[in-house]
Amino acid sequence: MEKTILHLDLDTFFVSVERLINSELRNKPLLVGGTSDRGVVAACSYETRGFGVHSGMPMKMARQLCPEAVIIRGNSASYSKHSDIVTDIIKEEVPLFEKSSIDEFYADLSGMDRFFGCYHFASELRKKIIKETGLPISFGLSVNKVVSKVATNEAKPNNQLKVDSGYEKPFLAPLSIKKIPMVGDKTYQTLRNLGLRKVKTVQEMPVDLMRRVLGVNGTVIWKRANGVDSSPVIPFCERKSISTERTFDRDTIDVTKLRGVLIAMTENLAYQLRRGEKLTACITVKIRYSDFNTYSKQVRIPYTSADHILIPKILDLFKLLYNRRLLVRLVGVRFSHLVSGNYQINLFEDTAEVLSLYGAMDSIRERFGDKSVLRASGMGAKTIGRMHNPFIGLPPPLLAHRKQ
Repeated sequence: MEKTILHLDLDTFFVSVERLINSELRNKPLLVGGTSDRGVVAACSYETRGFGVHSGMPMKMARQLCPEAVIIRGNSASYSKHSDIVTDIIKEEVPLFEKSSIDEFYADLSGMDRFFGCYHFASELRKKIIKETGLPISFGLSVNKVVSKVATNEAKPNNQLKVDSGYEKPFLAPLSIKKIPMVGDKTYQTLRNLGLRKVKTVQEMPVDLMRRVLGVNGTVIWKRANGVDSSPVIPFCERKSISTERTFDRDTIDVTKLRGVLIAMTENLAYQLRRGEKLTACITVKIRYSDFNTYSKQVRIPYTSADHILIPKILDLFKLLYNRRLLVRLVGVRFSHLVSGNYQINLFEDTAEVLSLYGAMDSIRERFGDKSVLRASGMGAKTIGRMHNPFIGLPPPLLAHRKQ
């Protein structure tokens, strides 16, 4: 039976989420990412691309190219939340799908033409996602993952495209070789040095020549240029870990700041666990020094999602790990060995006040954002670094509620 593979991609996802939250950002040039000179562009709106801005570019350069752009640091928890909503919609409608990234999905619709029609089904699915989330999304449909992904990119923004069976090579032929998945900047330059510009030229080349130039990757690129791909759709399964890292605008040796950042990160990830009805049984702390040497420590713990249990253990790991007294460039926290479940009350330690406090804090976060309420000890973490993306030893937390 011939395959029918659907590729779905949320258009400029981080930008779209920010505009969903704040409608005043619509139609304005928008950059999402680190705001310091060390920061990079995580996402950019279509309005900025005409100035030469692209994701992965240093934010300093992006600001120079497009000075009028609005710059937003971004919120990984918000992006994960909207991604999960889209995932749940697809899960309800599609029996076999793969979530390849926070904003990208593949679905195997093979055999569905006998009952409904794959293109019609994909169109209805796209309409449902747009209606229920307010987010723009594009799709490509073909006989394999590679051609479908290319078709999606050609359909953007916020559109759809089907490549009929047998028309893969004619569809790909006029496109730039850079449109082939796996062709990065370095490979692109190598191919351009050979005089290759269009996919059609690669299609006409002997595969042996591509192999001699690029090794094994040359064979893969040649097959993709010819619309040949047998990679399967990998069934989606819930993630087994969540993590976050923070790179400081300036390397620091301030232990108070480092502890504050770790507390804020742990508190945020613990909230992500509770919101997703997950528990963790393994925690990890990571440190990268100014010389770029990176170290980490982890420990197994009883399953939990409670701040007042996780924070002391994270700080204990940090105390064991941080012994070089060197400037620190980055710290990170990771929760792994995740399972479904809710935090179990400890009858000997937990109080009704503590449990009620968690409920109140999480309700505020759900309504106003994951950073709207946090421990005072972690408040300074909001202004001393940038987040990458995309997660009773202490007294009851001292809270600070940010005005909206």
